Amino acid sequence: MTGVTRELVRLPAHPGLRGLVAGVVGFREHAVVPLERRQPAGTLLPLVLSFGDPFEVVEVAAGQGAGTYGSFFSGFMPGPVSTRSGRSHACVQVYLSPLGVSRLLGVPGREVAASVVKVEDLVPELGTSFSERLAEAATWQERFDLVQSALLALAGEPADPLVSWLWERITESGGRARIRDLVAQTGWSHRHVTTAFQRTMGLTPKAAAGIVRFERAAVDLGRLPLAEIAARHGYADQSHLTRDSVRFAGEPPAVLAASRRPTAHTALGTTPAGGRARGVPARA
Repeated sequence: MTGVTRELVRLPAHPGLRGLVAGVVGFREHAVVPLERRQPAGTLLPLVLSFGDPFEVVEVAAGQGAGTYGSFFSGFMPGPVSTRSGRSHACVQVYLSPLGVSRLLGVPGREVAASVVKVEDLVPELGTSFSERLAEAATWQERFDLVQSALLALAGEPADPLVSWLWERITESGGRARIRDLVAQTGWSHRHVTTAFQRTMGLTPKAAAGIVRFERAAVDLGRLPLAEIAARHGYADQSHLTRDSVRFAGEPPAVLAASRRPTAHTALGTTPAGGRARGVPARA
C-alpha cells in the first residue's frame, strides 16, 4: 500500500510468562491517512501499550467499548472488532491467552470479556506514565524489557486447575471436543464447570470452543474447498461454517479469505496449535 510505512518486531514471551502470553510485538506505522481494520474473534487477546497517536475502536460487533484510546485491552471477544489507527501509530502489543487475563491484569475474565477497556482503568502501572517511558526508550529491546518486567511483577496466582484443564482439552481438540463429555470427566456438575470457566475466561466453554474451531478453520480458507474445510474442522456442513464466519469475522468465508484480515497469529508469525494432553485435576 502506497503512503504507508511499517515496522514490526517480534519477541517470544519470557519463560516466566509461558502459558499467559503468546508473544510480544513492537509495531510502528506511518500513513498518509488513518487506516481501518477489522479483526476476527480469536483466542489471543491484545494488550496494546501505545506511545503514538490515539487509536480508535470503531465498532465492537458483539460487545462494547467503541471509542478513542491510548493504551487498551481487548477481552475475549465473541465477534469481530473494527479499528482505525492514527497517522503515526506506535505501540507494544502483548498477546495474552485467556488464562493470562486474571493473572496479569488482576480481574476475572468475565469482567472484560466482549469489552475494550482503557489500560489505566485495569492496571494503573501501565497507564500514561508507562507510555511515556516506552516513548523515551531508545530501542525495541528496551521497550520489550520494560513491558515484560512489568508483567512479571504483576503475575498473580495460577488459574483454577479445572479451568486450565478444560481449556487445554478444548484447544487440543481444535474446538471439536464435546463439552458435556469433558464436563463428565471432571466429576463436577455442568453448572459448576461452566460457572468456573466463564468467571476466569470470560466466555462459556461452548462459546470459547466455537472461537477455537473457527480460528483453526480460518487458516485453511483460500487453500481448500469450503466443504473440505467444514468437514476437517467438525462443522455440520458448509453452511454451518459460513454462519460461524459471519458471526466471528463479520463476513462470509470467501470475503474473509480474499481480505486477508490481520489476526494476533499473523502479527506473531504463528498459527493456532493444540496443547499436550494431561489428566483431569483431582477434586478438592
